[in-house]
Amino acid sequence: MSVGRKFRRVILGMSGGIDSSVAALILKKQGYDVSGLFMKNWNITDETGNCSVDQDFQDAARVCSTLGITLLEANFSKEYWNYVFTDLIDQYQNGQTPNPDVLCNRHIKFNRFVNYAIERYGADAIATGHYAQSSFGSFLESYDKVKGVHLLKAVDKFKDQTFFLNQVYQDSLQRTMFPLGSLTKDQVKKIAFENNFFHLLDKRESTGICFIGKRKFSSFISEYLPDTEGSFIDVDTGLHVGRHRGIHHWTLGQRCRIGGNADRFYTAKKVPNTQDILVAMGKKHLILWSQHLTTSQPNWIHSVPKILTKGGVLHCEFRFQHTYPLIPCKVMMKEDTSLIIILEKPLFALTAGQYAVLYKDNECLGGAKIENTAPSLYTISNNCNNRQSKACGGP
Repeated sequence: MSVGRKFRRVILGMSGGIDSSVAALILKKQGYDVSGLFMKNWNITDETGNCSVDQDFQDAARVCSTLGITLLEANFSKEYWNYVFTDLIDQYQNGQTPNPDVLCNRHIKFNRFVNYAIERYGADAIATGHYAQSSFGSFLESYDKVKGVHLLKAVDKFKDQTFFLNQVYQDSLQRTMFPLGSLTKDQVKKIAFENNFFHLLDKRESTGICFIGKRKFSSFISEYLPDTEGSFIDVDTGLHVGRHRGIHHWTLGQRCRIGGNADRFYTAKKVPNTQDILVAMGKKHLILWSQHLTTSQPNWIHSVPKILTKGGVLHCEFRFQHTYPLIPCKVMMKEDTSLIIILEKPLFALTAGQYAVLYKDNECLGGAKIENTAPSLYTISNNCNNRQSKACGGP
């Protein structure tokens, strides 16, 4: 295709990995005036972990040199600290389990980066190596500001990363190209091989929270949140069954290896005020399963679904973990625009702080942070045992 006049100057987020490198190659071959931009989001001089930033930058520089494009640098450490990391710490302190990747995309990659590329380097658009698609097309060839842009799943459903983009802003998405959205991971690897990017083929993909480095998460988080001992309490008996170093070390559904106790306990609920953790025996315990949740106010990527504005029920699909299958759900909007979501079937360890991400057909509609997952099946079962009613299967 020929390069459109409106979007010629493109700044690509370069990480030093295979995906952004192949995206750079594709943009170059398409004839765009493309530059790479390497983002530094964490000041490693302030902590002892190894985030391999230097090696990543060298890998990005090698690719840009091969392609004959400029590699720029930007330091967003301050913004990352203010908008992502402090929020992460606050949520752990309050007993929630946050998702820093979602927050980073919302505040840094699809906000600060977009504005920086446009204002500092005169970019017409930005591009990333995410596996996602836009209704405007891979290269914004169907751009229509009036209609607005929809976020669509990638062709490679296994690698699809729209889950992590559920909080991005409409304005930013309108200026974003996803060169890899129509490709599978195998195709990307083949392109890398054919273009001699051999140093990237066996490079381990970044997973988890980069700034933790090689340390265990428990060691890292203790640098920012002081350990506060609390009790493990058996939810069924109310008995003390062990001690822990602080609720920030635990997440819902996590196996608790409690010394001197042969039973398999799992984290069921965290109580920030007392630092107690309620634990349940066995993964099948009803308190660990729920199909009801309430959320914060959602981010609708394109617009609020019309049926919700009319007080109706939205039938769509839900997930709260990137790798989990989508399941049907019903969504209702409260007066303050927060959501009530009822799932078709119960899920294990629905976790406050994670994101309820909603899909309709091939589109990611947006998402909202999970605030509460009550009632669990355990609560419902207890209520039913305490009263005979039609709702509980009584007469």
